[in-house]
Amino acid sequence: MPTIADNIAQIEKGLKQETRLIAVTKTKPEEVLMEAYNAGCKRFGENKVQEMTAKYEALPKDIEWHMIGHLQTNKVKYMAPYVTLVHSVDSFKLLKEINKEAAKNDRIIPCLLQIFIAQEETKFGLSEEEAREIIASPELSQLQNIRIAGLMGMASNTEDEQVVRAEFKGLKALFESFKVYQNEQVSMQELSMGMSADYTIAMEEGSTLIRVGSSIFGSR
Repeated sequence: MPTIADNIAQIEKGLKQETRLIAVTKTKPEEVLMEAYNAGCKRFGENKVQEMTAKYEALPKDIEWHMIGHLQTNKVKYMAPYVTLVHSVDSFKLLKEINKEAAKNDRIIPCLLQIFIAQEETKFGLSEEEAREIIASPELSQLQNIRIAGLMGMASNTEDEQVVRAEFKGLKALFESFKVYQNEQVSMQELSMGMSADYTIAMEEGSTLIRVGSSIFGSR
């Protein structure tokens, strides 16, 4: 049986230079996270704020914590002191809340806008128009404690690679088109796309951050 360290090494070996691995550690116990940490993986993705905060408090402080799940405004305050990157911003209201809590902690928190690219209705995210509205909004310049650092998306859950590739291609094109809005608040640096089943396609289409869980830790 390959170990967690073997799996991480295997994935890292195949990554392009500009692509970084985030280990999706949701529902995994702390000792499992420590195994990944000892194998040199220090970027962890969680989808529940309480769980992430408990792990943050228990584990080494040089870990980067990535919020990758749907985020409720009332939970932002718990992670504002330490979160590295919020991948899942899907409303201007949420952005304002992150800004408010970041200011209280004297931090600037980088955020990604989550774009809805899949065919399933179950996934969260902004439409292209909604995202453009946020990025072009004059009100954005008042949010001094956040930065929009890029986009995130989840492809359809399908065996059809052409569908997945087309969705990632579309997100990359949107990411490139948003570079015209570059200012102090907006810099399109990170493109978070690709999970265990489709990260190789995502990487080929320009992902800078892949979010991989089961390929590292095995399926639940």
